[in-house]
Amino acid sequence: MAVHTPLPPSLRRGLVTFSGTLFINNKTQDSVAAQIYQPAHEVLSSLPLQVMLYFNVYYFPVWCLTEGMMLQLKYHLLPWHYQFLLVTAFLILSLAEVSRLYLGYMGNLQEKVPELAGFLLLSFLIQLPLLLFLLMDKEVIHLPLEIIMHCLFLTFLLAEIVAAFLALKTMTKQLAAQFHLRQLQEGGKAQLGPEDTAGQAGEMR
Repeated sequence: MAVHTPLPPSLRRGLVTFSGTLFINNKTQDSVAAQIYQPAHEVLSSLPLQVMLYFNVYYFPVWCLTEGMMLQLKYHLLPWHYQFLLVTAFLILSLAEVSRLYLGYMGNLQEKVPELAGFLLLSFLIQLPLLLFLLMDKEVIHLPLEIIMHCLFLTFLLAEIVAAFLALKTMTKQLAAQFHLRQLQEGGKAQLGPEDTAGQAGEMR
């Protein structure tokens, strides 16, 4: 039974268009490969991505608890604007991570392009900049345990971005190949006249 997706229909269409533009309509060798790709049924889910998501689900609560404790310890030592920035970054990272992991599971296991594209965009446009800010900004007080936790989180994030990019590329090619095959089949049926269709039906009997 298919799991209900939280993505609105308009957002799903936009993510499908984004994926097709990125991997199919880029006028490179990949565009030609997509047309000759054999659309036989095969498992498109990425095992490395799923393994990383599995461990990331268990690591995230540990990171969240540790970061909350570290933030509480150094909160009074920070300027007021950095207090606001760090609390905001922590809340955005936590909320976005829940959505990101959910979309990653759905997109990878159920081979859904919009969900996997959303997972990739959340990873690259929200999580990665915020995590780099927490690690690289000189005004942030870096505690040793905090640095270790952020580095592990960053390792998960970069590896998942690469694995999700490759999985999304494969899924998009497969969808494009199925679309071209469907067009060829519909075109072949349209060229057959009523007599040819009746003859084929008689042969099948």
